[in-house]
Order: sequence, then structure tokens, then C-alpha cells
Amino acid sequence: MIKQQHIHILGICGTFMGGVAIIARQMGYKVTGSDVNVYPPMSTFLQKSGIEIIANYDPAQLVPQPDMVIIGNAMKRGNPCVEYVLDNAIPYTSGPQWLHDNLLRSRKVLAVSGTHGKTTTSSILAWILADNGLNPGFLIGGVTGNFSTSAQLGESPYFVIEADEYDTAFFDKRSKFVHYNPNTLIINNIGFDHADIFDDLMAIQRQFHHMIRIIPQSGLVLSVKDDTTVKQTLEMGCWSEQQHLGREGEWFAQKIAQDSSHFAVYHRQQKIAEVRWDVFGEHNMHNALMAIAAAYRAGVSVEKACASLAGFINTNRRLELKGCAKDITVYDDFAHHPAEIAATVTALRDRIGGAKRILAVLEPRSNTMKMGLHKNELVASLVKSDYIFLLQPDNIPWEVAEIAEKSTVPTKWSGNIDLLIELIAGEAQAGDHILVMSNGSFDGIHQKLLARLSL
Repeated sequence: MIKQQHIHILGICGTFMGGVAIIARQMGYKVTGSDVNVYPPMSTFLQKSGIEIIANYDPAQLVPQPDMVIIGNAMKRGNPCVEYVLDNAIPYTSGPQWLHDNLLRSRKVLAVSGTHGKTTTSSILAWILADNGLNPGFLIGGVTGNFSTSAQLGESPYFVIEADEYDTAFFDKRSKFVHYNPNTLIINNIGFDHADIFDDLMAIQRQFHHMIRIIPQSGLVLSVKDDTTVKQTLEMGCWSEQQHLGREGEWFAQKIAQDSSHFAVYHRQQKIAEVRWDVFGEHNMHNALMAIAAAYRAGVSVEKACASLAGFINTNRRLELKGCAKDITVYDDFAHHPAEIAATVTALRDRIGGAKRILAVLEPRSNTMKMGLHKNELVASLVKSDYIFLLQPDNIPWEVAEIAEKSTVPTKWSGNIDLLIELIAGEAQAGDHILVMSNGSFDGIHQKLLARLSL
């Protein structure tokens, strides 16, 4: 009888590592793991999959020795388990490398990359393939509305993966996506982010180039025709077929409804079909078109792909409606980069029109935002809102008051969540739309705010 191989994952509750764990379990491995951030939804998914989670990094968890330790990129030297693995020569690898070696190199990989839009585009693409009977595997950086999970093995050659440019592990500083060997690559956009990892935009472009170098000649790269940064990156070398989005490209989308919830899809200058869906925003129309083009490469007709979008349920925390209180609507969005913030505010403005007010609430929480590298762009990104409220975190070296002073939109700020809620509640009035943006929990501000507005 063949012994079941045992994989132990350090940092298992991150979205990516949790997805690796779920897929490994579905492949028949015994999977255990540890983390110090054990909370739903990932902890619930893992436990339902029969995966034991240890809420510490005590090296005792590595006795008896597993066959392989997968080390998440949040793990650093000095972590007790990392040191034990190295001292005892236990076989170890990274999550992206393990995926490549054990799964991806035998699948037709559709990778979705870019600074913004990866999660939504990956979710749309996975749904189109699934809705058309292709039963893809996927690993996505968020809980998809149509699948209620962030990862599944699938039963077809196709595998959709959110191709993140963040680094792989403490022992492998290449971007994760360099390991994925895509057959079809979506490049939504390339901007400067992850300043804790990359020195400048060119360093990010170089990592994209490394990924492009290993796409087969028979592969496909999808990008936006007029995106200068992406064009510069592709000019560093591309040996695969290229197709472009844009009026002069192979693919084009034309919004019919102002909020882009209804739009037309053109392929090679011919109108093929229309999309009516419950998602809105020009950025999401762009995400959908990328997914339609990639699905077409996998054999799904444009008409069928467009029809599938009517049943698409967006990923959590993408202009997610959290509730209403006294005719005041509260949304949650993951936006944490000026380009994403601007796209989100614009999408909501297109949705509600100019007569109603948007109260934008922002927590500068991402590593790049904390470093202050995007602070000068924040004013412009929020200009389509009617009122701005900013949290002043206590762990950043700059003052959000600088944003307030430069803003042409009325702006208030506070370093205290409860006081910030009072400031918002004092300004909010019936008919307003409150847009909360952060890539963290924002200390549960959404429900606290709804409770306060209900008084």
C-alpha cells in the first residue's frame, strides 16, 4: 500500500496558501498547516476540507516529519518552524513552485495578471468556463460568488490562476507568477505597487518580462492596446501571439448603459453580442472583456461567454453592498491604490448619477500606501466624491491631513475609528451613498457605521 504523502503548510490561512491547501487535499495529499491569523472565511474552508490548522509556529508540529513543507511568503527567517525546517534538512518549497511541479505543468493555464482587476477577472473567466461545461480548476485571491470557494482542482485541462506579482518566498524573490507557465496570459495593466518589494516600476516590468519569456510560442498574451507601460514591457520581448483590447484591437467593448451594466462586445470590428449583468463600472466591463477573450481561446464562443455573464456573482468586497440605514447606503470595496480608488468612485458615480452624494471613506493600509508613495495621487483619485473621510493610522510616517489640505472636496479625518464614524454620521443624509475603501477589515467600520446611522 502506497503511503499517503503529508504536506505541511506554514502560513496556511492566507488566501493563496489556503487555496494551495484545498487543491492539495483534493489531489489526495494529507494536508496540515499552521498560522497565527486563523479566522473565517479561510479557516472555515480549510476545516471543511478536513485540513488541521495549528494556531502557532511551535516546531513540535513538524514531528513526525512531513514529506514536504510548503513555506508561505509571509514567513521570515527567525520563525521557529522555518528555523526547524532548515536545521533538520526537511524538504521544503514555495506554494507557487509546488503548484508548478505538481499541477500546473500538466494543465492549460489561463493566468490573469496586472496591478488591478486580477481577482474579478479571474472569477469571471472561471465562471464562463464552468458555465459552459469546461469544469476548470482555479486558484483566485478571493472568495468567488459563483463557487463559494477560492480554489478547486477541476476536472478538465483548464486551470485559471490569479497571477500575482508579489514575491514567492523568503528564499525565492521572483514574482509568484514566474512559476505558472501560462498558455494564455491576461495583462490587465501594470502600475507601481508593492513598494515594500519593488524599488520602481521597471523592477515590476522586469518580473512581467520573466513570465512572458516562458510562455510558449503557441500561447496568447492579451493586453490593452494603448497601455504604454504594458507596451513597453512587451517590447522587452514576446514570442507568443498577441491580441489587444481597444477600438483598433481585436476586442472592444462599448457601454450601452451609463454604469456599464449593459454593454456590447466587438470581435475583429464586428459586434457579436451584448452583456447585461448585475455588475457595474467601466473597469469591470474591461475585466469582463478580458475574460471573454481568454475564454474564446479556450473554445467558448463570444455569444455563450456573454450569456454566462448574466449569471455572474461578483467577488466579495468589490463594491459590495453592506446595508442601508435611513435611506443611506453603505458599500465595501477592496480598493487600496489610487487607480483602483478612482475606478471604484467613478463606477459608483456612473451608477447613481450626479444628483446623489458619494461619501468616500478611506483607510490607507497597504504597504505601499503606508509608505506614502501614492499620497500625492489620492486627491485626484477621490475627486468624483462629494465628501472625503480619512483614517489616520498610527503606524504610517505621514499625515492624512496633507491630503485634506490639498483636496478640493470637503475632507475630514481622524485617527480614531469611533470618532471617524461620528464625523461620517454627522454629515450623512438620506439618499447618500457611503463608499468604504480598504484592503483590510477597517476595524469592522461597515457594521458599526450602519448601527450608528440607524439611531
